[in-house]
Amino acid sequence: MTYKETTDWMFQQLPMFQMQGALAYKKDLTNTLLLVDYLNHPETKFKSIHVAGTNGKGSTSSMLASILQEAGYKVGLYTSPHLKDFRERIRINGEMISEDFVVEFVSNHIRFFETNQLSFFEMTVGLAFDYFAKEQVDVAVIEVGMGGRLDATNIINPLVSVITNIGLDHTQFLGTTLAKIAAEKAGIVKFEVPVVIGEYNVETKPVFLDKSNSENARIYFAQDNPKVLYDCALLGDYQEQNKKTVLQTIQLLQSHFNIEEAHIQLGLKNVVQNSGLLGRWQILQQQPFIVCDTAHNSHGLKIVLNQIQHHSFETLHMVLGVVDDKDLDAILPLFPKNAKYYFCSPNISRGLNAQILKEKASAFDLIGNVFISVSEAYSTAISLAKDSDFIYIGGSTFVVAEIV
Repeated sequence: MTYKETTDWMFQQLPMFQMQGALAYKKDLTNTLLLVDYLNHPETKFKSIHVAGTNGKGSTSSMLASILQEAGYKVGLYTSPHLKDFRERIRINGEMISEDFVVEFVSNHIRFFETNQLSFFEMTVGLAFDYFAKEQVDVAVIEVGMGGRLDATNIINPLVSVITNIGLDHTQFLGTTLAKIAAEKAGIVKFEVPVVIGEYNVETKPVFLDKSNSENARIYFAQDNPKVLYDCALLGDYQEQNKKTVLQTIQLLQSHFNIEEAHIQLGLKNVVQNSGLLGRWQILQQQPFIVCDTAHNSHGLKIVLNQIQHHSFETLHMVLGVVDDKDLDAILPLFPKNAKYYFCSPNISRGLNAQILKEKASAFDLIGNVFISVSEAYSTAISLAKDSDFIYIGGSTFVVAEIV
């Protein structure tokens, strides 16, 4: 198979949460354990850092990887979802895994995948771990896909576990309260492995404390630390808390790696070029001022929409699309009423029909027009905006993916 044929098979033949939602969710780690045993346990052949949380996982993982890379180490980075190319998920020192490795891996093991009905995510985790082991990385930063306790990545024994924050997202799988979601995320905490908590509240802190006590794991609450003064290429307001989380994690990693002050400064400054991370308060143009952001739940959107209001502009244009399992009653009240809306649907099967989104939004006094595609919505917004205006593109990772 060619690379395109290989990834098409992975996307279409087997369940994948990114495209299909609930169909892809597995309720145990049986398949993952079967796969890594079959692959001769590649996850044991490199050091790792495990990152979970509702928001900020990708940014935090990328900052950690960038700092370790600046310190001179060969660093694997596993993240999800991708925006443009499947290979974005698996990188070493910022370079994506080769198409040839992906094709060869799937070709060599496709019979095993089919026989055992592995999900897209299970296969991809196996691919990443096999690649990092064969390339002999010094360390790999592994981002959880969803939840933690039952996530396919949760077979590693990391140097540090990181939980960025807890918000109401994927409630159909993880629970409908912050405490229940925190318990799922805390499932990555391992025996005597230190854990860094980025943000907590009165509901989640007891959950984290109970889990760390039961695992005899030292726990650190980065939220309580002073503001980090280092500049960072990631510009969203929400990165301030992520930077605290990263710095606390780096302090723990300094007993394993030689990481100096200059490495931290350069790692944060060069994080985009070192990791390839896109879509986090990404400025696309200055006049009009255009920003895209992948925030898609109430926890993340509150911060992003507040940051927009801190900008000066004449008219605000909002290119907005979501997936069909989004809790619109939770997010639509957050959006400003004094904006022009361009409703669209991301080009995936889970994309919510733009007309339905418009009708739901109108109940919250969010007024605009429907467009047949993200690109048409975006190009129309550009054509109508003046240099003094602000254009925002968001609501879903998949909307941003069609723009960047």
